[in-house]
Amino acid sequence: MLATTGWTTVHHPDRGVSARAVALAAWAGARVGSLPVPPADAPVRTVARFFAGLDAVQRDRLAAGYPLVVGNLDGVPAPVRYRANKIALAEAREVERTRAGDVRLTPADRDEAGRRVHRFGSLMQDGRQILAFDPTGGGRAAEVFGDLDRARRISVVVPGVDTHLLTFERTARRWTAPVGMAQSLYAAQRAEAPDLPSAVVAWADYTAPAGMGVDAATGKLAVDGAVRLAAFTAALPSDATTALFCHSYGSVVCGVAAARLPDRVTDIVAAGSPGMRAGNVAELESTARIWAMRDPGDWIADVPHLEVGGLGHGADPMSEEFGARRLSAAGAKSHTGYFEPGTGAVDNLAKIGTGSYGSVACLPEDDSCRRGFSGTERD
Repeated sequence: MLATTGWTTVHHPDRGVSARAVALAAWAGARVGSLPVPPADAPVRTVARFFAGLDAVQRDRLAAGYPLVVGNLDGVPAPVRYRANKIALAEAREVERTRAGDVRLTPADRDEAGRRVHRFGSLMQDGRQILAFDPTGGGRAAEVFGDLDRARRISVVVPGVDTHLLTFERTARRWTAPVGMAQSLYAAQRAEAPDLPSAVVAWADYTAPAGMGVDAATGKLAVDGAVRLAAFTAALPSDATTALFCHSYGSVVCGVAAARLPDRVTDIVAAGSPGMRAGNVAELESTARIWAMRDPGDWIADVPHLEVGGLGHGADPMSEEFGARRLSAAGAKSHTGYFEPGTGAVDNLAKIGTGSYGSVACLPEDDSCRRGFSGTERD
């Protein structure tokens, strides 16, 4: 009942030990000269301090030798991660190219491998900034638009159900996929504040539920995703203000993560939310401002907003009792249109992303979402 960007469950055959697992095992024994590398689960500050002490040649050698680790390691400088992930994508593409021609596999598995070859080739194109890439299972990824290191404000798009490598970007229905969502938001933010250094991240670096099923109706995957989201936001440049834009099941992830997010996360927006696993804003235990929007024609409104025995995600963030700042979703057109270019919905999201709080459009019958703001106030 909580499907968002598609209805298909993708079959992933057993591929034995994953490339990522092999890479992690090799990383555990890696050294730079006489220095051991930090563990892959080391704190962000430890990783950042280690990489800050390396020269460019040493960083490049680690990126080339352990791309599936370095490319996904919070604390590693973004440009190094971009280089590592381009290498990892090239290696993964060759694996899938071999699988696509393997007659021992089923036609469906060969077809999926061919689609992954195409997707990985697209992600490898010059100019793309892939901040995370893991081909294991359905796969995870994140991509940056803008200059992450120079940004004063960073927006993070957290997508919902049926998000994996093959749906990370789309040709048809472009603005319903994480890449399209982030591109549209970035363009709207540039139009809203052209002189403001900003960046937008399409963050699909968690395992999302596949299709309609128990995973989509429970919080297990959201809990796992929340741990990853909290770690990711903690690793962002320390002087950048951050806003999360959480669509559908992504708002469940954001709700679970809310209490553990760093103070730099000043805003959390739930768009088309089935619930945030909280009864009200206070229960989120967050220092961030909580915003919500929903198109009147969005079917998610018909989902029971309750939590019983682990099923369901709690109160409706659009209810007055929940206490969120309720935004207009003008032009969104049902459940997947919140990031459609030219709509009032994405313009509203861009205003929050750039700190133009005083000019956001509230829910038509309630203009209280601007309380406390009088104009453009960028903290």
